[in-house]
Amino acid sequence: MAIKKVGVLGCGLMGSGIAQVAAQAGYDVVVREVEQKYLDKGLGGIQKSLGKFVEKGKMQQADMDACVARLKGTTSLEDLADCDIVIEAIIENAQLKKDTYAQLDRIVKPEALFASNTSSLTITELSMATARPKQFVGLHFFNPVPLMKLVEVVRTILTSDESFDAAFAFAKSLGKEPVSCKDNSGFIVNRLLVPYILDAIRAYEEGVGSIEDIDKAMMLGCGYPMGPFTLLDFVGLDTTYFITHVMYEEYQEKRFAAPPLLRKMVLAGRLGRNKTGTGFYDYSGEKPVPFDKVK
Repeated sequence: MAIKKVGVLGCGLMGSGIAQVAAQAGYDVVVREVEQKYLDKGLGGIQKSLGKFVEKGKMQQADMDACVARLKGTTSLEDLADCDIVIEAIIENAQLKKDTYAQLDRIVKPEALFASNTSSLTITELSMATARPKQFVGLHFFNPVPLMKLVEVVRTILTSDESFDAAFAFAKSLGKEPVSCKDNSGFIVNRLLVPYILDAIRAYEEGVGSIEDIDKAMMLGCGYPMGPFTLLDFVGLDTTYFITHVMYEEYQEKRFAAPPLLRKMVLAGRLGRNKTGTGFYDYSGEKPVPFDKVK
């Protein structure tokens, strides 16, 4: 099936990014939010993101205008009825996602593909809320979506070859580099990344090194673009904490269990750079200051 019209559920950080790259690739896009204020914020963010591309000479103003013209915002699920693919990017709540898919399944044309941007929940569980599990895949984009090249394309034991191939080709058409993944919690990236960042917290708890020194060591010693604590603050400590619960429930292995310090940070409201301005670093000044009093 040729994909011409794209639906996106959610216009937050991830949803707006997915809507943007789809519109930039020439697709007509309908992005849905539950309330107009969230929709306005997300669409405003897309305008700002595209404007930066124009300022840097990476996009012409005419191309930006054409991209914006291909975007339509809505608060109604019914406006997604004639989309060829619907990509869900709402909060990581399995029941909410399944309830939404069940509604969508009755609205969107039967031949359309469904995809989830979940980073940790199993695609199989979500697909069973619909009558189209053969047409259900995972499309896990990475933040910030307009800049990050990777997309994990996830197939379940029920996904048809035709649906997977169509989703893989769609990801390529967005200018991304897709990789094929099986439907295991965490897929490829988080399966490897989450134990690493949790071990960094444990190392700090055990006095191996300071927050700043552990970050510096992994950047200079391994060539990582940012250290584990900077990465945690960027992703969000509450998001990471949630993912640990999902992955530990599936694998029952200690390496996926949240260290006590991560739980304390979330309880204390230190959720990271973009959410509260504080996490393992304090971002209120000109430079991030490590918060080495958290033990």
